Amino acid sequence: MSNRVRLRAPELKLSSGWLNTGDKPLSLKELRGKIVILDFWTFCCINCLHVLDELRELEEKYSDVLVVIGVHSPKFVHEADFNAVSAAVERYQVEHPVVNDPELLTWQDYAARAWPTLVVIDPEGYIVSQNSGEGHAHALDILIQELIDEHETKETLNRGSGVYVPREQTETLLRFPAKVIESGNALLVTDASRHRIVLMDENAELILEYVGSSKRGLVDGDFETAQFSEPNGICELPEEIALQVGYQFIVADTVNHTLRGIDLKQRRVRTLAGTGNQWMQGDGPHGAADALSIPMSSPWDVVWWEKIGKVVIAMAGIHQLWTFDPIAKEVEVFAGTTNEGLVDGELKNAWFAQTSGLTVSPDGETLWIADSETSSIRRIRNGVIHSEVGQGLFDFGFVDGAAQHALLQHPLGICVLPDTSIAIADTYNHAIRRFDPETKTVSTLAQDIAEPSGLLVVERDGKKVLLVVESAKHQLTFLQIPDAYQQISGNAYKTQRPPQRIKPGSLELNVIFTPPTGQKLDDRYGPATHLIISSSPPELLASGAGSYQDLTQSLEITDLRSLGKTSGVLHISVRAASCDDGNDIEFPACHIHQQDWGVPVSLDDEGDSVLNLFLAGNA
Repeated sequence: MSNRVRLRAPELKLSSGWLNTGDKPLSLKELRGKIVILDFWTFCCINCLHVLDELRELEEKYSDVLVVIGVHSPKFVHEADFNAVSAAVERYQVEHPVVNDPELLTWQDYAARAWPTLVVIDPEGYIVSQNSGEGHAHALDILIQELIDEHETKETLNRGSGVYVPREQTETLLRFPAKVIESGNALLVTDASRHRIVLMDENAELILEYVGSSKRGLVDGDFETAQFSEPNGICELPEEIALQVGYQFIVADTVNHTLRGIDLKQRRVRTLAGTGNQWMQGDGPHGAADALSIPMSSPWDVVWWEKIGKVVIAMAGIHQLWTFDPIAKEVEVFAGTTNEGLVDGELKNAWFAQTSGLTVSPDGETLWIADSETSSIRRIRNGVIHSEVGQGLFDFGFVDGAAQHALLQHPLGICVLPDTSIAIADTYNHAIRRFDPETKTVSTLAQDIAEPSGLLVVERDGKKVLLVVESAKHQLTFLQIPDAYQQISGNAYKTQRPPQRIKPGSLELNVIFTPPTGQKLDDRYGPATHLIISSSPPELLASGAGSYQDLTQSLEITDLRSLGKTSGVLHISVRAASCDDGNDIEFPACHIHQQDWGVPVSLDDEGDSVLNLFLAGNA
């Protein structure tokens, strides 16, 4: 430990508020004697949600010496709102202090470049490690134990209770519900924050049945003992398929990284797909594979698509679409490369970004998609994906009108209206929007809807109405479908994340990866590192786009200013493999470290000619 550079951790900036501290602000100075992990996160980011789950085990194991502080650093405008952050902290059951950093001041002080970023601070207040991305739990475990040993010897470690102060919760029928479907005279709602599925009457007033014990876990069995972990999407199988497989409903059990089957007749829950572990690069599937043998990554929504005779899965955690065949009990990649972004065309080459909502057109020919992180609405038809609304990872807002200029903000749900137009749960705009495929226009149906996440058209009293999962109000809301649609002229936004100023011409890209303590690069099965580089717009890179093994590359940046363009995004995806190092380790474990960066850049003659990104490393 003594060889590490001694870099004092900057104090946390004054913010718009603290959560989980009893409203008391914290300082790093008063936490001397504790090991501190700063988790720079934003609640839209699926990788950040993965890290929250990785940190839970460390927080429990080292509860007397470790303090985790979430530094909430928003991407979307909605995420800068303190009340929205407060709701997200409850929704995802974050049990450590969280400071809101809406202006990204602390983010910039720590030179964060990606969501998530983890910074480890020792008991004397010095930075000892900074890691981007997910998959660092094993390395952090080793580092924390080393810091404990070192600072117990130095007598600079302070054991004792932490600083987390739980908040009171208001009792409601549902808690952060996610999606809803209708079957017969009942509604089935995924009650995400309470880890269960709720059957309600058709008016969404009475509870008919609970599926799940409300305890977070992965347990099959009867309705009282079964356990889920933040379930989201749900779909019903056709009757003839359900009779063959012995269950009627499939649930995307998101944080368990599984699909679960519900049999209402026998009141049983079973695991259908996934291993319970999170998917990592190299896990497959390579073609159709046994569903219970392949890990998954945060499946967010599911829909039965009769055209292909399978369930389509929005695999939000790795930006792909998969299929599940309930008869063959197999999963397969349907679309996407695992790269995050907005790329149309052939399904195998397409890029997605946390797809969170799926629906099928009435004619069965089109799959409609709400792609949340690109704030886009996309469709798959005849084996090709096309984006109808949305411009990319960092463009969002609230603008109606022609689809090519219209803007959304992190939509999570989608359904088809009676006239075959598309209703959109525009989640972070608290609105229900409508896309008309005929006129290629976007309009607004309703506003002041608290984080809508799911939509369903139902018939009540002879009329078609829209049932909305109003997640942040913990309720289902019925909306009339109007004959005329309101037009809104609002504001367009860019992410608040400050762009990296770069100089046109030569740019040296260095992705810095140092294997964690006790590990070495793992090249037993091929190259230990893999780097993919691209840009938006593509012409931003005159040269350097492509796939490489070396993590240092020379790029050539085109001066687009003559074309009236001054900015763009560099897309960088990296994967590194390491394994446990030591002669006494008989079976060394392999560890995969991965991160996708979307780096906003602006062209500036005084800008940088070197871009350093840290996958993992000790400070």
